[in-house]
Amino acid sequence: MSYPGQHGYGAQPHGQGYGQQYPPPPQGGYGGSPYPPQHGQYPPPGQYPPPQQGGYYQPPPAGQYPPQGGHYPPPQGPPPGQYPPQGSPYGAPPPIPPSPYGHSPAPGGYGAPPPGPPPSQQYGAPPPHYGPPTPASIGYGPPQIIQWDGTPDATTARNAMKGFGTDEKTLIRCLATKDPLQIEAIKAAFNRNFKRDLEQDVRKETSGWFQKGLVSVVRGPLRSDIYNLFDAMDGLGTKESVLNDVLLGRSNADMQAIKSAYQNTFKRRLEDDVKGDLSMKTERHFLIVLGANRAEDSAPVVPQQVDSDVMELYKATEGKVGTDEMLVCSILSTRNDNQIRAINQAYEQKFRRKLEDVIKKEFSGHMEDALLFQLRNAVDKYMHAAKLLEDSMAGFGTKDHLLVARVVRFHWDRNFLANVKGAYQQKYNRSLASRIKGETSGDYQRLMLACIGENI
Repeated sequence: MSYPGQHGYGAQPHGQGYGQQYPPPPQGGYGGSPYPPQHGQYPPPGQYPPPQQGGYYQPPPAGQYPPQGGHYPPPQGPPPGQYPPQGSPYGAPPPIPPSPYGHSPAPGGYGAPPPGPPPSQQYGAPPPHYGPPTPASIGYGPPQIIQWDGTPDATTARNAMKGFGTDEKTLIRCLATKDPLQIEAIKAAFNRNFKRDLEQDVRKETSGWFQKGLVSVVRGPLRSDIYNLFDAMDGLGTKESVLNDVLLGRSNADMQAIKSAYQNTFKRRLEDDVKGDLSMKTERHFLIVLGANRAEDSAPVVPQQVDSDVMELYKATEGKVGTDEMLVCSILSTRNDNQIRAINQAYEQKFRRKLEDVIKKEFSGHMEDALLFQLRNAVDKYMHAAKLLEDSMAGFGTKDHLLVARVVRFHWDRNFLANVKGAYQQKYNRSLASRIKGETSGDYQRLMLACIGENI
């Protein structure tokens, strides 16, 4: 797929997506925040951009490769000194340093497992890593002290919950419009000033899916992820969609943060719980994912490596009797989004079949769903997120646990969410807000709408 102003497979979105990217918030940020605006920050109330009507991307010209001897244009990143972009799936990867076209692959690179280990250990080896590691998403890195006072919002939240009854609308307005660092500042101020735990108070004062959503907001993105994982694997059955949502397509830094937080919180290794809940080759697939060996976002798209991966995928699926599932899992779990996007386009150009259709034909069950998630997320993460939201509401009954988790997850990065809303409008010819209104009610509805930037 190529994007406006860019050509060739593997090109990354360049700051323009579904719907116009809104301008940086005014100095001081939304809600009177005195610290500098950050990438993915919420716009001030009433300034959320409407999705732009019309297309977002144009199909790439058939057979188009990046300019010979040229460079891949880097995607747009934040100005120096601002926070790095959110890691996938919250936002687009950071800028790719220009790399010479045709860089030779490093030993043990794309297209073949490294020699040496027995077959059971071959897959999932890290591909070559060029450039600096992708930074952790906001809320996943080390604690940060921000020049922003959480005391006023902590006081507002306390007043909304103390005494008889709860002012749910005030709680929503106070908490649903904050970024991860501000949420942490509010929790710290709440504990410091009132000697109380904000998460526990919110849980006591709310109920139902409204409670689930607001507690997730208060937990912040990382703690929400690990609790969603734990709940998905606790008891009978496994909510496989939750594992896909939380673990697939993540940066190495975010994956390491998730594993560490999971072990620190639940005193057990995430890998061990995954082993206990998944079976056979699907378990091996997710252990590759948990290995956090993806190519960093700064790793270039090298055409020779892409062509090698395409042939390996063909030989592992259509080109043989039976399917080498683990080779396919390894490639889609260890390449970065730009590389997977390039592989997807090159496969269709070479074999006149969509890689997605090949996966649907050759795989089934959870492994099929996971591979399609990895492919779609890399090819067009905005449209993929829009489809995930629709899937949580389509059919008989709303899959509330997925709707809550996905809305809260996407709301942390407002630039990303603006593009998702535009993609939703383009695909389904209605606004995401109107769809949510038709599937929810009461405080639950108001929280979901506030999270996607609607006034309540």
